[in-house]
Amino acid sequence: MHRTAPAAQDHSEPGSTTPAPTPAPTPPARLNGEPKRDGTPTAEDHGADHTPSHPNLPYAHTDPNAQPHTDPRIAKGRPPQRPKEPGGGLLMGRPFGVPVYVAPSWFLVAALITWVFGGQLDRVLPELGAARYLVALFFAVAFYASVLVHELAHTVAALRFKLPVRRIQLQFFGGVSEIEKEAETPGREFVLAFVGPLLSLILSGIFYLAMLPVEPGTVPGVLLAGLMVSNLIVAVFNLLPGLPLDGGRMLRAVVWKITGRPMSGTIAAAWVGRALAVSVLIGLPLLTQTGALGTNTEDISGMDTVTDALLAAILAAIIWTGAGNSLRMARLREHLPELRARNLTRRAVPVETNTPLSEALRRANAAGARALVVVDADGQPLSLVREAAIVGVPEHRRPWVVVSGLAQDLTDGMRVSAELAGEDLLDALRVTPATEYLVVEETGEIYGVLSAADVERAFVKAMARPN
Repeated sequence: MHRTAPAAQDHSEPGSTTPAPTPAPTPPARLNGEPKRDGTPTAEDHGADHTPSHPNLPYAHTDPNAQPHTDPRIAKGRPPQRPKEPGGGLLMGRPFGVPVYVAPSWFLVAALITWVFGGQLDRVLPELGAARYLVALFFAVAFYASVLVHELAHTVAALRFKLPVRRIQLQFFGGVSEIEKEAETPGREFVLAFVGPLLSLILSGIFYLAMLPVEPGTVPGVLLAGLMVSNLIVAVFNLLPGLPLDGGRMLRAVVWKITGRPMSGTIAAAWVGRALAVSVLIGLPLLTQTGALGTNTEDISGMDTVTDALLAAILAAIIWTGAGNSLRMARLREHLPELRARNLTRRAVPVETNTPLSEALRRANAAGARALVVVDADGQPLSLVREAAIVGVPEHRRPWVVVSGLAQDLTDGMRVSAELAGEDLLDALRVTPATEYLVVEETGEIYGVLSAADVERAFVKAMARPN
């Protein structure tokens, strides 16, 4: 299975209303006092939480004890940060430059497989004695090596389509390849999803051919038969047409191709996935109890019934949760283009280094601005006054505090283009974590200041808006 991360879909699998238009607002003023006249909306026009009820700066009369907004992508007014190393368990290697991790939950399922398969070996090869558990452990490791091949197929296809892969993780019910971007076309989406089950089918065929010359009833014969069957099950299960399974992503690609809308494909595949979850929850125990899976009903004990019901519940929960996460991530990606640096930028006023804070705030309030940029004698920006630092200065001390003492020096990463939007904007903020950013035109002309807190609020607002 593969999933899209970052704003990553969270699911696992075995082996794997349009908003009402807003009136044309007044755009942010340029620092030289000449306003733009292109009707570009500002951050203040994106909701009441962006515009104070008075013309003052929002932090001119702010409660210093107020709690910041938080969000999974942006916390405490800071942009989302991507760690250098994704982590996720024990690092096993970096095939094709992609880290492969074994999650702690894998050891639990490996022990479970060893116990169950070891019990089966006791009936088939009783002469092994306690050594059967070593053979069963080898089977567990070999099976997850097959799952890794399944995930590497997704990874290689993603890299072929120039889609970055964050990591591969082997976990409780299989594996997951975390691909950081969506495929650009439905055709690529279909291929990306199909290669995993295809490799599992190929592996099943290879194990079958390898089993032919081996004598049945021997350790190699039993291991090869088990790996053939397990890879066949992984392939067939992943081909079921519901998210988060690979077959669900293939169905999504087909509906996307027919309708021309990826969101329609996601909705269809996610609801099929939920129906599949219910079917697994009810159908798997029934199939076992009726002997439809080849089990002798006379050999089914009460513990077997409980185990089957528990397994069905876990599988159903994973599929249902994955389908829901796929819907949420699709909604996120549909609304991400609404996050535009130009729309969210605050009007700013230039102040020189030694300007008292009280005077700087007076100028900002008079201009209806909500941000301060420290400039040199030539008007070139040097730093940005931090909103959090202003909040911490009592009003009676503001005439005696100069703005330079509350400012953060500008770095290259703190200059962002006014044309950035969606994931490109969020990626730019991740690279250089800060609370404020200088927004510039393509010509290098200053446009205003972008607050990470404003991006956070816009993000939350977009996510709360119905599709």
